[in-house]
Amino acid sequence: MFVLPLGDNAQLRPLEPRHAEEFLAHIDRARPFVDPWIPWATFSTDLASATAVLQRYADRQAQDAARLYGIWLEGTLVGGVMFTRFEAEAGVCEIGCWLEEGGAGHGLVTRACRALVDWAFDERGMSRIEWWVGPHNTRSIEVARRLGMRRDGVLRKRYAYRGERQDSEVWSILADEPRTRRAEPDEALREESAGVVQDGSTAAAKAELDRLMDVFLGAFTNTGGAAPNVDAVREVFVPQGRITSNIGADPVVYDLDAFIEPRRKMLTDGTLTEFSEWEVAERTEVFGTIAHRFSEYRKSGVLRGERFEGGGRKTTQFVRTPEGWRMSSMLWDDE
Repeated sequence: MFVLPLGDNAQLRPLEPRHAEEFLAHIDRARPFVDPWIPWATFSTDLASATAVLQRYADRQAQDAARLYGIWLEGTLVGGVMFTRFEAEAGVCEIGCWLEEGGAGHGLVTRACRALVDWAFDERGMSRIEWWVGPHNTRSIEVARRLGMRRDGVLRKRYAYRGERQDSEVWSILADEPRTRRAEPDEALREESAGVVQDGSTAAAKAELDRLMDVFLGAFTNTGGAAPNVDAVREVFVPQGRITSNIGADPVVYDLDAFIEPRRKMLTDGTLTEFSEWEVAERTEVFGTIAHRFSEYRKSGVLRGERFEGGGRKTTQFVRTPEGWRMSSMLWDDE
């Protein structure tokens, strides 16, 4: 039987009709968290309907058109990943995911989706993998970013949900594009030999630095009409922090106020809309109470009515303060 360890006492396994009772109990726990994003959860309300959902995927797998896998954490089904669409002849497939609250915080969905991405590209020779997501489903969007995907665009009012038309964002990654490899807890031993993670305390520091970077990049997101949270920059930096742009002929050095306020204006007055920025690769080194991170990032948005895609590099320094890890400086250069 196929079983793939995900670390943290978790496994990825096929989710089949014989799991219907366990699946229904899981969906009952997960329903408040996944129902807005996974409509078929609405259809699993009793044992017969839960069985029908799993049987439908089993039938489609037999046609090489879809696949469904469950994530078990310490023996309990807590979520899953799936090929919602698998078009082998066209070389295009779509990946989806869901997770109950009890499975959150372990990176399980990201690791499981990486396994699907690798299998689709390396074993089945797919050319393009898609990720369809609601603009306000920030957790799912973060997974797409961690997989190295790019945001292709928005399909406006694509489907109806409880009487209202909903937008869908389409993200994708191509076979010849780099796949993000951020260190996860189960990757600690492999990173140790490279000098990135030497012990548990350093691994914990790395996880906190990952979080700080996610907060910083997410502070400027205004996709789907969301309000940017630019003041979060102050939360992740020391008060004396400096941010330097090295895009033009001469470096421009900002204190936090000088960096935040122009961006707040652009992101709220209509100048820059549908903006998001995310890491696609990083290298982090921790030395006691200081750390350094070199990042590659991508970004997309609409600037003065014109859609754009871009990216670049950042180098970030961190210090451990009495309040925890904080950024002390950042420099960036666009492509």
